[in-house]
Amino acid sequence: MDDQNLPDDETLVRQTQDGDTRAFDLLWQKYSPRIYALIYNMTANHDDANDLLLEIFAKAYRSINGFRGKSSFYTWIHAIAVNMTINFVKKRGRRFQMSLDDLDANVQNDKEFIDLTAPNTPIREVDLAELQQRLNEAMMKLSVEHRAVVTMFDIQGMPHAEIAKILGIPEATVRSRLFYAHRQLQNYLEEFRKK
Repeated sequence: MDDQNLPDDETLVRQTQDGDTRAFDLLWQKYSPRIYALIYNMTANHDDANDLLLEIFAKAYRSINGFRGKSSFYTWIHAIAVNMTINFVKKRGRRFQMSLDDLDANVQNDKEFIDLTAPNTPIREVDLAELQQRLNEAMMKLSVEHRAVVTMFDIQGMPHAEIAKILGIPEATVRSRLFYAHRQLQNYLEEFRKK
């Protein structure tokens, strides 16, 4: 069932609050891929992302009766996801180990990137695995708060206002964090670009 045939979020939340677990399953189907991507881009670890995804939706289900619709369900579930992921990363207190086999496919499927790195272009061929590893490493060097805004803005395409609502911070702080994070990522990747 595609999203266009689903009842709206408000209806699904109300049905879930009335005890209809199938309605929550539909919310899971609609939002779990996006929430998973958010978590993965903040942790760079598929196992952690899978575990956190389940914990986030379990918490959302347990808390759904307290949801009053002051924000959209989309904002609410993202706020839970970001907060739980930030807490997880801080509790871990370590740099995440990254496996060369644990590659994200986003870059490899990006048309512009493929065009730039096609073998018949004058630009040298780039080892996609090495580039992805360096991107992951650069992201992991950012604080988890900076990783969150980069993930939501650059990877998921959320506007500043939505990120501010999710994180409960002013839009100016979102812009400031993005500016700082972009500058740091640029510095981390400079060495790779000079090769």
